[in-house]
Formats: sequence, C-alpha cells, structure tokens
Amino acid sequence: MRWLYEFIYFKILGWKVVGNVTMSKDTIKKAVVIAAPHTSWHDFYIAVLMRRVIGIKSNFVAKKELFKWPLSYYFKVIGGAPLDRRPGQNKVEAIAKLFEGKEEFRLALSPEGTRKKVHEWKTGFYYIAKKANVPIIMFTFDFEHKQNKIAEPFYPTDNMEADFEYMRSFFAGVKGKVPKLS
Repeated sequence: MRWLYEFIYFKILGWKVVGNVTMSKDTIKKAVVIAAPHTSWHDFYIAVLMRRVIGIKSNFVAKKELFKWPLSYYFKVIGGAPLDRRPGQNKVEAIAKLFEGKEEFRLALSPEGTRKKVHEWKTGFYYIAKKANVPIIMFTFDFEHKQNKIAEPFYPTDNMEADFEYMRSFFAGVKGKVPKLS
C-alpha cells in the first residue's frame, strides 16, 4: 500500500519531504513531534500520508468525542488515542504516561493547540516531552512550497524561553493552508 500513499502524496498532491526524512526512526523510538502551522483540517491527511511515505509510526491524541463509530476504529488503527478534555485534569501528566511501557511512541501535536490564529504557542507539548524525557521533533505544513520539512531531534533544556525561540525559528516564514492563520 505504500506505493499508493507515495502516488497520492508525490504525484497527485505534489508534495515533498525534506530534512530528517527518517525522523531518526532507527534511534529515536519515542518523541513529541510538533507540526505547524496548523491552520486547516487538510493538515491531518497530509500528515497521515507523509508518515506512510517515510515509513514512520506516529500517534496522536484527539478529543474523545471524535472516537465514535465508525471513526473510532479508523482513528485507533492509525495511532489515535482519545483525550478527555474536561477541566480539572492534569492532561500533561496523562499524556506523558502514554509513553510508559511502549517500545515505540511518537506523539504528534500542534504547538498552537488550535487551527485558529495564535500569537503564543501552548506549552503542554514542551512539558510532556520533559516529563516523558523524550526529544521534540519539529515538522512543517508548508503549503506555499508543498513540503514537510522535518528537523533533527531537539532535547529541551531548562531554558524554556531559549528553547521556544529556537523552535519557533524553525517555522519562521512557513505558510499553512490558510496563510492568514499562520
């Protein structure tokens, strides 16, 4: 089936993957993968196609309301896990626990936390990576150039401000599907 994903991704949609195209799959079995800018539902299928093209298993969390028949089966097969988003829960702790006991787990998240325009990223992904003691791998949804650029693994330090500056610089100038939301 990989040939079909490659045909759709490369030939029909005209996309390409640049940078760390293996996402260090042989050495980095666990990571928080942040994808930006997240401006449209189109990001989802581009990410699903890209991970199949490069042969990487990745996971994601989504609001539990999406995990209803018939989508629940599909989302679980492709690596999804339902997340209860009710107030009063420590979501960072709950998500960091997902890494425990798994040999391979790459959690893909949007640092914006929404498809709307934001001026500041959420910090949960950062604390999840630190709590789970895993690196952060960045990749872009660059609709202007039709490419997913993937960074080398980045290990968060104790200087959150400098770390965020470094990560945001990776995404500088990238335009999402809806540029005004980038």
